[in-house]
Amino acid sequence: MSQRTERICNKGHHYFKSSDCPTCPVCEEEKKSKAGIFAPLSAPAQRAMEANSITSLEQLAKYSEKEILRFHGLGKASIPTLKKLLSEKGLSFKA
Repeated sequence: MSQRTERICNKGHHYFKSSDCPTCPVCEEEKKSKAGIFAPLSAPAQRAMEANSITSLEQLAKYSEKEILRFHGLGKASIPTLKKLLSEKGLSFKA
């Protein structure tokens, strides 16, 4: 097992890691709580939503599937989850 080393992220969080991965687990947990409606998505897909300023299902419904799939970090595997989230609110992707 690799030696765990203490690290400090840019936000000042202290954490221990045994790998070279620079991701701060405290920051990641904070992101999860902010993910809200998009929490069921993978982290890259959540970041894609954030990067494109999509914070609600109403905003998401303004896009077609084809447009969404152009977002970096969002792939075909996310589409069924997004469709389910939209349909639960009586929404769908733009035709």
